[in-house]
Amino acid sequence: MNIQRNDGKIMQSDYAQKFSASITYGLVSAIALNVFWQPGNIYASGITGFAQLIDNFLSHMLHINVPISMVIYGINIPLFILAWFKLGRKFTLFTILSVTISAVMIQIVPEVPLINDPLICAIFGGAINGIGVGFAMRNGVSSGGLDIISLYIRKKTGKSVGSISVLFNACIILAAGFLFGWPHAFYSMFSIFISGKMTDSIYTRQQKMQVMIVTRHPQRVIDTIQAQLRRGITIIHGAEGAYRHDSQTILITVITRYELPQLSKAMKQADDQAFVSIADNIKILGNFYDPGME
Repeated sequence: MNIQRNDGKIMQSDYAQKFSASITYGLVSAIALNVFWQPGNIYASGITGFAQLIDNFLSHMLHINVPISMVIYGINIPLFILAWFKLGRKFTLFTILSVTISAVMIQIVPEVPLINDPLICAIFGGAINGIGVGFAMRNGVSSGGLDIISLYIRKKTGKSVGSISVLFNACIILAAGFLFGWPHAFYSMFSIFISGKMTDSIYTRQQKMQVMIVTRHPQRVIDTIQAQLRRGITIIHGAEGAYRHDSQTILITVITRYELPQLSKAMKQADDQAFVSIADNIKILGNFYDPGME
């Protein structure tokens, strides 16, 4: 009974965290779009930038005014279906929530430029949006759009799909250049670069780290780590210390940078005298459990 109650509390806390992340992303993305990108004629990355192109084409070429929030939401609908069947229902529900809140916020937040300099709009729009996207993904919530495709491919193959984003965004930049002038295209390219860097600095679940632990208390370390992290551990028996020639056991596991504080806490609890070596930015072949997909 106590375990069930604790599991319920953890689940409620997880839902609250994801709900807060969805609201935060929605507000931040609306500020980036309405305060910086739209007034500065800067195009965003991914589906948002594609929606901006469609919106500008409809208004300038066909004289049809459609709220950009509706365009963004309409493009995301088939991607919601993909996420529902391939990435998980809870993940999809919170993604729908974040995109819905974002669309509502885009309608609510006024399009009021703080500055007319397109370079400043590109820098701050990209930085603010990157923070929002990274924060959402760090809490297991996608910002929708191209993120769903990228996460799906990464889940199936375990490989980076940066080339897809680069190709898609290159098409947006080229289209913006041909339709609305090359200065806007170059500023948009700079803004997309900043947004991507900010996202990577905050969303650390894709950064893998190999951990080697040399300990005299292997079972205690294994039990403590696996109680806090869902990670497999390889055991190498028969290691020997060169100085004292004492018997040691080597444990090897792979975590994400996001999980590093949890690992440090677990090691302090299990064996604070253990030797821990961490190799950064490694590549993984095969399946690797991603908690962001649940």
